[in-house]
Amino acid sequence: MSSRRSSRGSISEEEINELISKLQSLLPNSRRRGSSQASTTKLLKETCNYIKSLHREVDDLSDRLSDLMSTMDHNSPGAEIIRSILRS
Repeated sequence: MSSRRSSRGSISEEEINELISKLQSLLPNSRRRGSSQASTTKLLKETCNYIKSLHREVDDLSDRLSDLMSTMDHNSPGAEIIRSILRS
């Protein structure tokens, strides 16, 4: 593959490897060094699983926050702090 983009906007192998490396750096506990097809596939699967786990964590935290807010006096200083955090 060429290291330059074609007129149709395809991505070079070098650019793909760079993007894979950046993606790998964003994942916790990702220590793979190779860029073979097998490790790339594994990295993409790991990325999908990590994103799914982040979605579950966001849902859980949202539920916990809703529960907390439902038991809190809406005019209390604590409620105001939570509202200000959510606005930022």
